[in-house]
Amino acid sequence: MTGPGQAATDDDAAELIAQLKELAGADPADVRQVVAEVLAALDRAAGGALREHLPETIRLDAGLGPAASARP
Repeated sequence: MTGPGQAATDDDAAELIAQLKELAGADPADVRQVVAEVLAALDRAAGGALREHLPETIRLDAGLGPAASARP
């Protein structure tokens, strides 16, 4: 994987995809849970900004609720 200050490469993305596919083969429900937890952690690290870029169904699956722009 990349270190601090390095851009992710296509190889990094391919490796992550392969790892998720391997995990999905074991139990797709577990993969959904892991992805939801990762998205929630990334959103917290981004101060809530990540949810603005996620489709509603993914936001809700990750427990992130509505995007700020969707709030009244």
